[in-house]
Amino acid sequence: MEERSVTHSTFVIERKYAAAPERVFAAFADPAMKRRWYLDAGGRDVESYDLEFGAGGWERARFRLPAGTPVAGMVCTNDGVHLEIVPDRRVVMASTMTIGERCISASLITMEISPAGAGTELIFTHQGAFFAGADGPAMREAGWRTLLERLGIDLAGGA
Repeated sequence: MEERSVTHSTFVIERKYAAAPERVFAAFADPAMKRRWYLDAGGRDVESYDLEFGAGGWERARFRLPAGTPVAGMVCTNDGVHLEIVPDRRVVMASTMTIGERCISASLITMEISPAGAGTELIFTHQGAFFAGADGPAMREAGWRTLLERLGIDLAGGA
C-alpha cells in the first residue's frame, strides 16, 4: 500500500458582523441561506447541496470549480457531520473534501458565535489534516477567509 504524507494545520479567523447572533447562526443552519454565501456566490457549478442541520445531521456539497482554480472543472465534494450544536452560540462539525475520487483532507471546524456590541463576533477555528496533493493549509485558509467575507456581504443584504 502506498504511503501518503499528511500535513496538519490549525488556523483561526475572527470576524465581526453587523447582525444579531441569531442571524449569524441562521446563516449556518438555514440551507438556502448557507448555500447562497457558501456555494452560489463563488462562481461554482453546483451539482447538489443538502443540509440536515442538527447534532448528528449532515451536510453535502457537490460542485465543479471555475476556470482559474487549480482543479478547474473537476468535481469537488464536501461531506460533513455536525458533532455539536448550541443554538445561536456554537457549531462544531467534521468534514472531508474529495476531488474526483480522491479524499484530499479531513477537518474539524468550530464556529463560535457571541454578541459583540450591536453585532456578532464569529471565531472560526479550522483543524485540518491535508493529504498528499491537497490544496494545503494556506489555500484552505484563504478560501475560508473569502467565504466568511461573503457571509458578511450576505448578512448585510448584498448577496
